[in-house]
Amino acid sequence: MASASASRILPALFRLASVLPFKPRRKTVTADIGGVLVGSSQPVVVQSMTNTDTADAASTAMQVAALARAGSQLVRITVNNDEAAAAVPEIAQRLADLGVQVPIVGDFHYNGHLLLRKFPETAAALAKYRINPGNVGTKHRDDNFRTIVEVAVEYQKPVRIGVNWGSLDQDLLTQMMDANAARSEPLDAKEVYFEAMLESALRSAALAEDVGLRHDQILISAKISQVQDLVTVYRRLAARCDYPLHLGLTEAGLGTKGVVATTAALSILLSEGIGDTIRVSLTPRPGGDRTEEVLVAQQILQSLELRSFTPQVTACPGCGRTTSTFFQKMAEDIQNYLREQMPIWRESHPGVEEMKVAVMGCVVNGPGESKHANLGISLPGTFEEPKAPVYVDGKLRVTLKGDAIVPEFLEILNEYVAKTYPAVARA
Repeated sequence: MASASASRILPALFRLASVLPFKPRRKTVTADIGGVLVGSSQPVVVQSMTNTDTADAASTAMQVAALARAGSQLVRITVNNDEAAAAVPEIAQRLADLGVQVPIVGDFHYNGHLLLRKFPETAAALAKYRINPGNVGTKHRDDNFRTIVEVAVEYQKPVRIGVNWGSLDQDLLTQMMDANAARSEPLDAKEVYFEAMLESALRSAALAEDVGLRHDQILISAKISQVQDLVTVYRRLAARCDYPLHLGLTEAGLGTKGVVATTAALSILLSEGIGDTIRVSLTPRPGGDRTEEVLVAQQILQSLELRSFTPQVTACPGCGRTTSTFFQKMAEDIQNYLREQMPIWRESHPGVEEMKVAVMGCVVNGPGESKHANLGISLPGTFEEPKAPVYVDGKLRVTLKGDAIVPEFLEILNEYVAKTYPAVARA
């Protein structure tokens, strides 16, 4: 479940995001990642990353499964040492035993060229390799990078070339800084950083193709932790290549800060047609639910009307007219119920993810919002008559009273789903 801070801030952010002016999707080639297609001709793909010790195959497989069931279409795992690399085939087998078919992406830094050669079963089991050009070893960078790409070519695996602001190739940066200092009118240092990130990504992509990787087997990311900087870099990157782009604000942060910053950055870029797969990099609280980043990513795309994942619940924030928390609890219960039902409904009632539900707390905006939704209920505010009119497709269906309002409304909801989204037989 999303954190309380996220649930408070998300609705306002997404209403703001939904009014951004949209541009056509940037044209790219399409990459095939274990059967998941990524590129401009496909819907924007949601992905995530585990935070378990990959060497613990059981816990890693369970978290991958949880992320996949939450809606992550790709899941990345750290492959940082022999123990982690050796565990990958077991993780893949455990997922198969669970009936989870999500493609697994291997995240390599410093020693990927060694691990992929040493553990061929791991190289074969992974659906994609992520390479950071700045972290492919302190020496022989091009040779190490070339080795990873050679393995990718051998096993026909796509590669994400992931450049990060915090781990940029220092040799390349130094060369570009020195060249800039020699200019008659030097650029600002930040501009050189931006250009170094782009140069690192595009030069690495060209090298990968020279080694034998197909053009449509390359994806690129260029992540920064500041919103405006991220937007600047991705606009420039989008103009210089037709590779699919992986969007994400790196080190987005905790709670509200992480949700707000990521939503702000990704909404701008997605509204400009930039971005083919996204990851929301939230720092979880101790014991927090890792799947929150998946739900936030889905909500960004759904609020921008780029994709639909689950029925949307519109709920008022409450005011002095609604001192009772009953409507807040009801809105939460209905949202939770919809998410719990979606794995079943998605298979049996296609199209239900586009349904809109309104749960309002008083008579001011309640009836109007209810009429605009597929199903809506307007609860009585403080001191108002204790009745709750229910609207179905804009028309008053029934007025509920008493202590059974919630289960009665859920019964109407289930009837509506069954009638409006005809069931299909499972294969």
